Amino acid sequence: MKFSLNTLVMIYAVVIAVACTTWIISGGEYKREIRNGRTLVVPGSYSEVTNEPQGIGAVLVAPIKGFIQAANIIAFLFVIGGAFMVIQDTGAIGVSVQHLAHTFASKPHLQKFFIPVTMTLFSIGGAVFGMAESAMPFVLIFIPLALSLGYDSITGTSIPFLGAAAGFAGAILNPFTVGIAQSISELTLYSGFEFRLLIWVLSTVSMVSFVMWHGSRVRKNPRLSPVYDLDQERRAKLHINGTEAANFTWNHKLVLMLFGMAMLFLIYGVLAFGWFINEIGALFLGVGIACGFAGRLKLGQMAESFKKGAQGMIGVALIIGCARAILVIANDGKILDVMLYNLSGVVANVHPIFAAQAMFVTQCIINFFVHSGSGQAALTMPIMAPLADAVGITRQTAVLAFQFGEGWINPILPTSGVTMGVLGMAQIPWEKWFRWMLPLQIYFFFVALILLAIAFLINYQ
Repeated sequence: MKFSLNTLVMIYAVVIAVACTTWIISGGEYKREIRNGRTLVVPGSYSEVTNEPQGIGAVLVAPIKGFIQAANIIAFLFVIGGAFMVIQDTGAIGVSVQHLAHTFASKPHLQKFFIPVTMTLFSIGGAVFGMAESAMPFVLIFIPLALSLGYDSITGTSIPFLGAAAGFAGAILNPFTVGIAQSISELTLYSGFEFRLLIWVLSTVSMVSFVMWHGSRVRKNPRLSPVYDLDQERRAKLHINGTEAANFTWNHKLVLMLFGMAMLFLIYGVLAFGWFINEIGALFLGVGIACGFAGRLKLGQMAESFKKGAQGMIGVALIIGCARAILVIANDGKILDVMLYNLSGVVANVHPIFAAQAMFVTQCIINFFVHSGSGQAALTMPIMAPLADAVGITRQTAVLAFQFGEGWINPILPTSGVTMGVLGMAQIPWEKWFRWMLPLQIYFFFVALILLAIAFLINYQ
């Protein structure tokens, strides 16, 4: 996989910059306590501590620690990449894409529903049960589907990834963001549902409209796609031409049936048993092996295919490890809590509307370092909830600021394991993705500011 070296260089430059910061500012930390099995910061417990500057040795060790801390998502990517390569080498994906292209070529009136319907389904998943990591495997399904319909890889990536992200930010019932944040803020679980439902509709419509606009432009002129050259190679490998009917064998049908059953089992496992990365990875390892046998691959062929697919994830694994190193340096240097303390000080000294908006900006900055929704809630909400009382905004508005800061910005962050994992699977360089998404991010930034002002004006409860 050709993954841009510039992204890796940029991430490591941030590691060095954060390490330099530990030499400039004094250290500080909040006390922590365990409440209901969750480690939370204690409001009002901030104190300066002995500075712990991070030198060359720490900068070199941090990526190793980052790999260890991010081992689950890195292993997950290796397994997903390997399993999908086994399935791809059975030929089932290629012929199914050809068949889909032929079907849609004969029924073009159905194509206009492809993006809005599928993205809305993923958005519901993000809003209701916090679909994020579990959307990652679908990227490798929707890219060839999008290509078969004349779209590009960015469209195929956006359908599951940005669809889930729209719902994750809307967070109607998301247990990993709103659920935990409201619990910490001592609010009734899932209170304020009606306003969040409106936000979810706005988030989903905006995200779908942006992707549809891009897809329409690309279908009219494929060269407008930032990944045009990459897609030309992909089309050749998948033999996508949209005119020839596919020749399905029983082996192809059996592979697709097993894969479809696995997708249904994935959704059931997440909803019924709370499956996460380990369980989802195990499921795909199993379905990869089963599909290999169904596709009549020999054991040696399956092993080589799996290794080839896992090898394609090495570039993104390096980036994820280095991205996690930023948090390692910030924690070891005792400056993460310093940033939270000083940012909360800014919130406390402005008009309530600006305070709500400053909370959102604060959550965006903290999210650059902490990407777990539950982890960010545990770090910030014990500080932001009582601070909301002091500055004259409701705690529900403080939760909303967290929801926006943890949701809409995630798909563009190079330090997010999920974002970089998705782009690694899609083989889309982060710089191209960033430039493509920047207008949408600017739009959502101002939408968040407006919605927070509205929340204050209506005394959102």
